[in-house]
Amino acid sequence: YVAFIIMPIFAFANAGVSLIGLSLSSLLSPVPLGIMLGLFFGKQIGVLLFSYVSVKLKFADMPSNSNWLSIYGVSILTGIGFTMSLFVGNLAFVENVEYMDGVKIGVLSGSLLSTVFGYLLLLISSKK
Repeated sequence: YVAFIIMPIFAFANAGVSLIGLSLSSLLSPVPLGIMLGLFFGKQIGVLLFSYVSVKLKFADMPSNSNWLSIYGVSILTGIGFTMSLFVGNLAFVENVEYMDGVKIGVLSGSLLSTVFGYLLLLISSKK
């Protein structure tokens, strides 16, 4: 219960994001959209690419009982992250306080997107 209910609620409440007045246009403004896409696409591309190169160059072995679809599912899950993403956002916009809600919304939406797609892909890959 702690790991799946209490901690996520605490993390969400601690982020301090007000959802009052949240609309699709606020999600699609440049700051939240950039952060969301960076978390979702950037991390998965980096992890999958370096995993693939490491296995092909024999720096690492493919984990037993896994395939590239499951590795890709795990790479999507790397887009989940609050602490460092919020920290970097705070550093990036230290003088532009009006962007801070956009940073928080981008981090939360990117993490949620990564959670849902990563879970679904791992669910599909485990059934094969």
